[in-house]
Amino acid sequence: MNVEPPIQAELLRLAAIDAELTRIAHRRTVLPEQQEVAQLESERNAHADDAVAVQIVLDDLDRDIRKLEGEIEAVRKREDRDKGMLAAGTVNAKQLSEIQHELGSLQRRRSVLEDELLEVMEQREASAANYDNAGAKLSRSEEDLAAAQRRRDEALADLDVAQTRCDTDRAEVVARMPAELLAIYDRQRAQYGVGAALLQARRCGACRIELDRGEIARIAKTAADVIVRCPECGAVLVRTKESGL
Repeated sequence: MNVEPPIQAELLRLAAIDAELTRIAHRRTVLPEQQEVAQLESERNAHADDAVAVQIVLDDLDRDIRKLEGEIEAVRKREDRDKGMLAAGTVNAKQLSEIQHELGSLQRRRSVLEDELLEVMEQREASAANYDNAGAKLSRSEEDLAAAQRRRDEALADLDVAQTRCDTDRAEVVARMPAELLAIYDRQRAQYGVGAALLQARRCGACRIELDRGEIARIAKTAADVIVRCPECGAVLVRTKESGL
């Protein structure tokens, strides 16, 4: 097909815009700010899991403490009852011996339970410190994550601005371009990634292959308004003074 050289030159601008759009799309997939967010989300989740695990331990210890306190209270009540019976002086010799024996057993039982309670309470104190530490780490990680998300959102906003600008510029270029030429360009770009390129120093700007002398001679003889394509990659070649013809 025949297209005036100034219109052909517009293909270079269109190719540059499309290359920038490709770079923008790629940057979205490898955005360092998004990778930082993903890393911090993983760290935040790990700290949250740690905090939950420590909370479960605390809940178990609190349950053990309540159980031991209940058992100690029951033993104390039994002791008080037995002491009350002894103080009342209403028991016979056999009952007196049995009550005294039971009081000794109750006192030993209470001592064991109180030792167990003290041990569990010490464990809870240590676990509470672990929970505070885990909570502090979780809070810091959430703050770091929030800051990283803001940086990520700012980077995405910059890409959105750049893409909008490119989309606007592309629409302006496409509006001035013949439909048939645009179809050739779009098909080539869909297949090979680059629709048009500058022929510079006898080299295709798309595939970077240097054309042989015979091909250069043929192109040199071709009218300026005739579309020329690279024999290697098929890209539309735009000829200028830099082409080496």
